[in-house]
Amino acid sequence: MSTPVPPGSDDQQMVDLYLEHVRVEKRLAARTVELYALDLRKLAEFAAQAGVGLTQVRSAHVRRWIAQMHGGGRSGRGIALILSGWRGFFAWLGREGRVSSNPVQDVRAPKVAKPLPKALSVDDAVQLAAHRDEVDDPWLQARDAAITELLYSSGLRVSELTGLDAVASAAARGWIDLQAAEAHVLGKGSKRRSVPVGAAAIAALKAWLAVRSQASGASDQAALFIGRHGTRLTPQSVWQRLKRRSLQAGLATPVHPHMLRHSFASHVLQSSSDLRAVQELLGHANIGTTQVYTRLDFQHLAKAYDAAHPRARSKDIK
Repeated sequence: MSTPVPPGSDDQQMVDLYLEHVRVEKRLAARTVELYALDLRKLAEFAAQAGVGLTQVRSAHVRRWIAQMHGGGRSGRGIALILSGWRGFFAWLGREGRVSSNPVQDVRAPKVAKPLPKALSVDDAVQLAAHRDEVDDPWLQARDAAITELLYSSGLRVSELTGLDAVASAAARGWIDLQAAEAHVLGKGSKRRSVPVGAAAIAALKAWLAVRSQASGASDQAALFIGRHGTRLTPQSVWQRLKRRSLQAGLATPVHPHMLRHSFASHVLQSSSDLRAVQELLGHANIGTTQVYTRLDFQHLAKAYDAAHPRARSKDIK
């Protein structure tokens, strides 16, 4: 049963007709209809407090109610869902000739803060890269070690990594220059860039290339990273293997390729404080995209402060 709207004029009747419309004509699930009913009850309560009927609601009312919900602790995402329900209701009222305009049409919820990208600590990243499983297939272990080292060493996107070829050619999307210790990749927007490859990653790549040819059909495949049947490794396969490796290495959180990219960026920024350099290494067109790592870096500094400063710990305050 839906929660009824407080009685008043014909507001209850309009809400009931609308809920019947979405239930019968739009065939929405019972739970969705129930949520719509709760959202419309909240709308009717706000309108009653303002002394207006539902057909008299204006955009100024809606903005005021948004501010009240936000001030009361409602999240931007939750408010956006409520507004979506209200918007659909007033659109229906418009089609029914009950209102001349939709007061929610151009009203938006407060912006939802973007969550920080997840990054490993330096110790966890090194633990993941150095992990060795004595019972694992040596061929797979060599390949997965090279993948892990390269992702962390150079901050590649998983699509850039799987697009690498074993040797440079005119048709190659990307390749590794072992002598120069550089990765040449094709990034977003078909933009090429070159990034340095660390010594540990170079060693892991050499170890992988030494055994790569053991796969069937390897000689006919240009891809640097291949599966046992000689086909180019897919991003999905890299995700699966990296998750497996992180669990075997004893990390608390399953690791995915982009987490290593975030870790690379965060750790370089912690050491260098050079945001422009990190932007170039990641291949970001806009430095605003890179600035999220300054928030990660601040988190690192805040933790260091809490751990080291004698006046940061509450037990030191008398």
